[in-house]
Amino acid sequence: MTGSQVLRAHDRSVSRWKNGGGLTREVAADASGAGMEDFVWRVSLADIARSGPFSSFAGVDRIITVVDGAGMELIVDGVPHTVADAYEPFSFRGDAVTDCRLLAGPTVDLNVMTRRTRATAHVRMAREGFSVVPRTGVLVLVIALTGTVGVKESGVTLDRFDAVLFSDHDAGTLRVDGVAAVVTVTTASGSPGT
Repeated sequence: MTGSQVLRAHDRSVSRWKNGGGLTREVAADASGAGMEDFVWRVSLADIARSGPFSSFAGVDRIITVVDGAGMELIVDGVPHTVADAYEPFSFRGDAVTDCRLLAGPTVDLNVMTRRTRATAHVRMAREGFSVVPRTGVLVLVIALTGTVGVKESGVTLDRFDAVLFSDHDAGTLRVDGVAAVVTVTTASGSPGT
């Protein structure tokens, strides 16, 4: 893919988790048609309505970030981790046995998954303006979590959960009025795979 792509929240379809235990809305993934077993990278927003096990993803690394609700306790391979603070990314192996206990009702989380041998990801939160210029093999996905995000070059404004995807040296200057997630994905092949 060349250039930036705006991804509106209202255009996303809702699907069930791999194990049927919740709902997810895919924000972006490495290629259209990539299934749950063959993606290189995938970013989604998940609704967790009740406690229970997470789906297992062999060979996948995950980063989860609470964006709405009181959060959860994740038990990853028997070790408990409290994931309660909004906008604080937590990394774990997707093939670990993971169980979720909601702390105080439903929550929404940002879920970033990468195939371990083919891509890596980093998630940070932005609360002020910044610029993006991805190198070859790197893409940057910016998601508005609260308030709005403006893209100077196109004049586009992102509302809650809207996103913009940059790759292939496509520069962008962003204004953040609230909180935005900045997901950087680097692929092992040197191609974003989109």
